[in-house]
Amino acid sequence: MTTALQQSPETLAGRIHDPEVRGFASDNYSGVHPEILAALAAANGGHQVAYGEDEYTRKLEGLIAELFGEGAECYPVFNGTGANVLALQSLLPRWGAVICAGTAHINMDENGAPERIGGIKLLQVPATDGKLTPELIDREAWGWGDEHRAQPLAVSIAQTTELGTCYTPEEVKAIADHVHARGMKLHMDGARLANAAAHLGLPLRSFTRDAGVDILSFGGTKNGLLFGELVIALNPEAAQGLKYLRKMDMQLASKMRFISAQFIALLEDGLWLRSAGHANDMATRLRAAVDRIDGVEPTQATESNGVFAILPPGVADRLRNSFKFYNWDEATGEVRWMCSFDTSEADIDAFAAAIRRELAAQ
Repeated sequence: MTTALQQSPETLAGRIHDPEVRGFASDNYSGVHPEILAALAAANGGHQVAYGEDEYTRKLEGLIAELFGEGAECYPVFNGTGANVLALQSLLPRWGAVICAGTAHINMDENGAPERIGGIKLLQVPATDGKLTPELIDREAWGWGDEHRAQPLAVSIAQTTELGTCYTPEEVKAIADHVHARGMKLHMDGARLANAAAHLGLPLRSFTRDAGVDILSFGGTKNGLLFGELVIALNPEAAQGLKYLRKMDMQLASKMRFISAQFIALLEDGLWLRSAGHANDMATRLRAAVDRIDGVEPTQATESNGVFAILPPGVADRLRNSFKFYNWDEATGEVRWMCSFDTSEADIDAFAAAIRRELAAQ
């Protein structure tokens, strides 16, 4: 009798889910890149020292130094929320606050984790395109020395933003200079940092460390990893206690080699950039298609792997019978369509054709 463990992955996948089903809800919906799976299998033999003292993590640290410069410190963690909370905690005293865009992931999509787990007050400002500016930051950058106000001591920006927009190196540097001049520190949420690099056509260092970012959350899961993100202290003097905070925040992996091995496969020969570039290209293809469809109203510049648009009432719900995606703003009918490393041209063309059919049926 054949047991479940003896059945092929294709048989098991076919029983539990249909691997032909595609969607545009999130780049987290995609599977694991085959090269990442191969790296995990290769790292699985024998024993390695636990808690980051392994050969894979040591090699990863060298790769991070090549990408971001000597002295950058690398801390593998499990997930993006943990990475952001850990990074922000390291920048702040107990009475510190963080200025962020109202649309920021740390404000909208982490269930209050920075405030509940990190004990960090978030001071949010409106940003219609998701991007902060020095002028927007100054709406909340005040009250230092006032014991009645949480002290604004750090700023968090996302690259790319939750609205798919991308900061230029000059924009990041302007923010960093403004922040540092006021005695604050700068965090970058880089869950889609690779997509930003692909859009800008620039090295990672040019719009992070060289632009004045103090600490970075570098995403892997949205770019083909099974799990894992990195916290990278670009200015280690600005980040205190990361070694201890990672354990306190339950983000210290005992078998860390399996996070590090994935990032090695991602970073060593440019897989990170190829995968992100492909996802961006698919979003560009989708944007070009919907720009030609009457009744679709794009709302943001398409600068990474996401397309935002407003659809007439009822269209989104009918489309979701065939393709999964999320509403972004229920009040306006705005939706979000995300592309991944494994999104194909055929996926885009089939989805665009479905949008045309549903609008024609209005």
